[in-house]
Amino acid sequence: MSQSAILNASLLRSRLKLKSIQSGNLLTSHHGPAVAMLEAGGVKPGHLRAHAAKLLSAGAAAASVMLSPVQSPISAALPESSHQLFVSPVDFRSALSQALTDTLPPEVRPLTSEEESTVSRSIHDILGIHAYAELEGNHLNTSYGLIGQEQHLPRFPGDSVSQHDALQEHGITPGRGAWGYFVPSKDKLTPQTVTMEKYYVAVQTLYLPDWNARLSYLRDWYKYRKVVVINPHNGRAVVAVVADSGPAAWTGKHFGGSPEVMEYLRRQDGKSRGPVVMFFVDDPENRVPLGPLEYNLEQGPALLSAQ
Repeated sequence: MSQSAILNASLLRSRLKLKSIQSGNLLTSHHGPAVAMLEAGGVKPGHLRAHAAKLLSAGAAAASVMLSPVQSPISAALPESSHQLFVSPVDFRSALSQALTDTLPPEVRPLTSEEESTVSRSIHDILGIHAYAELEGNHLNTSYGLIGQEQHLPRFPGDSVSQHDALQEHGITPGRGAWGYFVPSKDKLTPQTVTMEKYYVAVQTLYLPDWNARLSYLRDWYKYRKVVVINPHNGRAVVAVVADSGPAAWTGKHFGGSPEVMEYLRRQDGKSRGPVVMFFVDDPENRVPLGPLEYNLEQGPALLSAQ
């Protein structure tokens, strides 16, 4: 048997096992009395799907049914399903961390085109999203660099840190972000704009070689541009928007992260900075929500809407 066939069979067995667990949980939650009767007869509901393994010889049609993802109301629709299967958040993050560690250089520096392509494939294979270091001909000066702690941004004129619902200890910037206020007044604030401020990053647009020559175009292109930020040391990933410019080159940092971004990534040390990968998310239909990329038991790696 070929190595590919062995891997496919192993993946199929893992998916069948996960389907069995899901079926048992679903049956228990919706048909408690029936489950009690089954268990009284010595049949565990979670094992009902085990019989499906005997039907694999029926052909590819049956297999494709077994591999179809279970829909979950709390998960966003992904551009493509992940081709990996894990059984816990730890496995999920470990796989991503290992994939990046195998590719990234030991010291922070701009990545080569080959390294960026490998990272992009890993992001797609594990997270199920399309993300690239270069998108529509645009590329940051580095896609692998140090990120530092930023403060909250004022979302509207008169906003104060006391009006933000979390991590108030990090304060709020005295001025607006590089693209101004998120909304013109407090009454225009929406859940979406609240989430945008929570999960924002700052990038060094002013240091782009063509920033001045293409200011009008690039300013609009980068405004609230969606990115995925990954801590390669622990596999934590978060989707954010570009909402500010910076940090200054003299700080030695390449990116800035909102309090929520930094807290989730756990990308803080004694100097309040650490290495991250930052790639543009190719999401023309706006199907990828902002916030942490977490593991969903029913679908495997999935994007969960920020709460």
